Amino acid sequence: MQLYAYKGVGANGKPTRGVKDAESPKALRQALRKEGVLVTEVEISRGSKKGAAGAPKKSLLKRDVSLSDLRGGVKKTDVTVFTRQLATLLNSGITLGQSLDALFDQTDNVKLKTIVGEVRTAVNEGSPLGDALGKHPEAFDELFVSMIRSGETAGNLDQVLLRLADFQEKSARLKSKVQSAMLYPAIMLVVMTLILAGLMIAVVPQITELFDSQEQALPLNTEILIWLAELTGSYWYLMLLLSGLAVYGFRKWIKTPTGQWKWHTFVLKMPVFGPVLRRVAVERFARTLGTMLQAGVPMIRSLDTAKAVLGNVVLADVIEKAKEAVTEGESLAVTLQRSGEFPPTVNHMISVGEQAGQLESMLLRVADAYDNEVSMQLEKMTSVLEPLMIVIMGGTIAFVVFSLLMPIMEMSQFPQ
Repeated sequence: MQLYAYKGVGANGKPTRGVKDAESPKALRQALRKEGVLVTEVEISRGSKKGAAGAPKKSLLKRDVSLSDLRGGVKKTDVTVFTRQLATLLNSGITLGQSLDALFDQTDNVKLKTIVGEVRTAVNEGSPLGDALGKHPEAFDELFVSMIRSGETAGNLDQVLLRLADFQEKSARLKSKVQSAMLYPAIMLVVMTLILAGLMIAVVPQITELFDSQEQALPLNTEILIWLAELTGSYWYLMLLLSGLAVYGFRKWIKTPTGQWKWHTFVLKMPVFGPVLRRVAVERFARTLGTMLQAGVPMIRSLDTAKAVLGNVVLADVIEKAKEAVTEGESLAVTLQRSGEFPPTVNHMISVGEQAGQLESMLLRVADAYDNEVSMQLEKMTSVLEPLMIVIMGGTIAFVVFSLLMPIMEMSQFPQ
């Protein structure tokens, strides 16, 4: 049996695509025809190194069809479901090959289905699961692959997969909380910008013509509003260009070592947002390091992976120095405490875990505690931001309305 990628037309007349096992291209076409699919293009999967008769892999079409053209994306949720299901199957006593067969048949995502098929082929040929997964970094990152390899070495692959699934679910939950908290202010900001742009471009210029015809002295706030409206209406394209250049320049600057360091330092010291982002980084670090250590991954490799998930070069530099210190026999807690970047509570709990020989479990407790703290902080921040954004939005629109109404009211009271 070989794994083929195909394109075709379904029974409903719509284009379809996917991957499927078959003895040959002819057998594939016959099987799909029974399902109501007319195959138009087919190619051996890149995971199949040989054809049915041992021939080298080659395209079966006059025009090569790249498998990348047949794939969508692999979402984190897809990988989490795959991990959980594989752990459940292995824990039930089903062999790895049979488990991969079952997951290949029931996976709907075309790209992940292709990857599972190629991993299954590699495993059936004698390759370790970790090595087979490592060939697909677009779906399985270094943390995932390292833990799988450790689980294979220790003989507890099913338990490692369960820990991985838990880790992925909690990480996704935390990310969702942060994104949800930021969504409302972002929407309010966009709405306020659109309303102000509409007022400045469409409404204010028409009322300004009325003021000009009356030749009446205008209040200062009205003069300011008219000036802003003229600036926006006459130079909107220049303002957009300058805004775009500013964003481009900022993004280029934060990619430089100096700019990235200064920006990440500023982010950690920001009022309101800084403490929340620091807690998010600590939670990621503690959960990643604890999960990898619990799976049997060596400390140095675990620190390298945990450093990569921080997303902040200032904190990552602290972990790099901690890794060097641990290599020389120093305590992880002492190094983190010396940096002053990690909260004292975290340093104390890590120190207790090191002394008791339960560092991994203590790190996971830290992660759970900070997960709860982040949730509470985000709720507080959202409860403050929502009325604040409403006040800012209402105040800005009120300024525009009163600046326009005041001269109109004066004209109605003192007609010329």
